[in-house]
Amino acid sequence: MRENKRKLGLVPKLIIAIVLGILIGQFLPEGFCRLVVTLSGLFSTFLKFVIPLMILAYVTMGIADLSQGAGKLLLITVAIAYGSTLIAGTASFLVADNLFPSFMSAGALEQIAATADASLSSYFSISLEPVLDTLSAVALAFVLGLCLSTMRGKELGNSLYNGIGDFSKIIDKVLHTVIIPLLPLYICGTFVDMTKSGKTFAILSILWKVFLVVIIMHLICIAIQFCIAGAVSKKNPLTLIKNQIPGYTTALGTQSSAATIPVNLQCAETDGVCEQIRNFVVPLCANIHMAGSMITITACATAVCLMNQLPISLSTVIPFIMTLGIAMVASPGAPGGSIMTALPFLYMIFGAEAGDPNGPICAIMVALYITQDSFGTACNVSGDNAIGVIVDTIYHKFIVKEA
Repeated sequence: MRENKRKLGLVPKLIIAIVLGILIGQFLPEGFCRLVVTLSGLFSTFLKFVIPLMILAYVTMGIADLSQGAGKLLLITVAIAYGSTLIAGTASFLVADNLFPSFMSAGALEQIAATADASLSSYFSISLEPVLDTLSAVALAFVLGLCLSTMRGKELGNSLYNGIGDFSKIIDKVLHTVIIPLLPLYICGTFVDMTKSGKTFAILSILWKVFLVVIIMHLICIAIQFCIAGAVSKKNPLTLIKNQIPGYTTALGTQSSAATIPVNLQCAETDGVCEQIRNFVVPLCANIHMAGSMITITACATAVCLMNQLPISLSTVIPFIMTLGIAMVASPGAPGGSIMTALPFLYMIFGAEAGDPNGPICAIMVALYITQDSFGTACNVSGDNAIGVIVDTIYHKFIVKEA
């Protein structure tokens, strides 16, 4: 008799990891919590080492496999990602500026800031520097991919292409045998730390209305992006959103767009995005598409200004959003990377004195953002796949057809 073995899906595993992390952080002693955080930290270190290699392998092969219109698709993808980020940030300010004044309280941010430095420390860590940083990996992938796409078979043979193809298969093996199976451990450790340090419940008990407005903006942003993707591709947007659940859940736990790339690639495959496009768009947009993070940063900056009676207007927010949309390109490799990238530019909103990166106003801004970072990241990665569906449609309907 043959036994039917049902494997537990990724989403249930991630949900279990989140619940376990909260329970462990809430009820088990600090020593055990530090052990879990240590294991999660070791995995995080290895993940940061692999991420630039993943970007190099996938983006290079994705562009190289585009026999027609590689340069056009690159420009289209970057333009859509940047435009989405700008629109999301602007809309976030308009909503926050109108709603937040009605339910802000003077002591709320101070209580949240108290949890900023309360993270658990690991028993030990290892130093494993990535071969490339994420921005260098993206730039190198552009150069290699575009050159291979235009020169292979004309000015170049297949040796380099085959070598990068084999390298991509190695990265595939690492992802499917190490990264994806251990993601629940990483997520569990993140929630153990957040719960033990008080971060998990701080925002819900103090600024839950601000938190709720930001989450609703994220969900509306995702819905609009997939509705546009569905209209362009003639696919059901509800199906596209359903397919995105594993990627969304993974991003909630990892708080990293780059760390979610392996799962997001699977979501893109489920959406019917061809291999060349998904291998090109998903890793690229993980580094340049920051709609969710921009919504959170803009809303938090507006809240901080209102709490501290600092002037803020659309004329000061727009230049900040345009600058940050470019500056955040190097930020997705780690939780909280976006807000750390934004720190040197907060003076554009807060002013020179209040915008001191080492000052108390910016410290409050970081604390407020970090409590909502995972939801912004989840919005980012969901939008990445919406862009993937759009670019895939443009590629097959126009560029391939023209060729």
